Amino acid sequence: MSFSQNDLSEFAAFADRLADAARAESLTRFRKGAMIFNKAGPWFDPVTDADREAERALRRMIESVYPKHAILGEEFGEKQGDSPWRWVLDPVDGTRAFMCGTTSWTTLIALEYEGAPVFGLIDQPFTEERWTGWAGKTRYARASETLEVKTSGLKDIAKARLSTTDPLPTGYFSDAEAAAFARVAKAARVARFSLDAYAYSLLAHGEIDIVIESALQRHDYAALLPVVEGAGGVVTNWQGDPPGTDEKGELIAAATPELHAAALALLAG
Repeated sequence: MSFSQNDLSEFAAFADRLADAARAESLTRFRKGAMIFNKAGPWFDPVTDADREAERALRRMIESVYPKHAILGEEFGEKQGDSPWRWVLDPVDGTRAFMCGTTSWTTLIALEYEGAPVFGLIDQPFTEERWTGWAGKTRYARASETLEVKTSGLKDIAKARLSTTDPLPTGYFSDAEAAAFARVAKAARVARFSLDAYAYSLLAHGEIDIVIESALQRHDYAALLPVVEGAGGVVTNWQGDPPGTDEKGELIAAATPELHAAALALLAG
């Protein structure tokens, strides 16, 4: 069994509806006293009512329109399906940003075919920006503006703009990972932090050149791959292998193969 571009066009249109529904749930709570819960016991791993209610809304829509499709979501786990298709949902990626009132949080929606992401969507509801990657292209939409975007094409790491959510070993990096990231940051021109998945959309847009992360799960990165790759970027784990082939959740995205190779060499030490 395979799929056609018409299939992807249909799913892309449906994904836009999903993102609109997630916006309706998240924006009614953003900067308006969203309820915050800790789901990790002694460690702080926040979730808000926006995360939960948005995911519930998306699941209802998928189950109604595509009842055979599988669903994997951050808050409510996996629902098995009876087809090669699986939706991967993270309705509020960057919950810490959401609870602090900053606008780097996003809604992530991916569609996988036989385990491989073939469609990805990154949506920032407050700024009304949306990036979608599918069929080898990445599209940006805001208000009445729609355009195809590309990465910067940068090859020289000394001119690179680098990002990670938290560069400290007290965040998502181990001590060794933080030291490895610091080597790349020292070689780059500038580093910016706390952008969450929004950094990957900016990489696809040509505004950031490298993003390096760790401790990511499937719902954190499935949507990012088609968006970055459709814009001409490269995404792997820190060994240069496909994301998800290690247990650390390490990820590096770069604007070009040359920049990717230079960053990988620095990460390896």
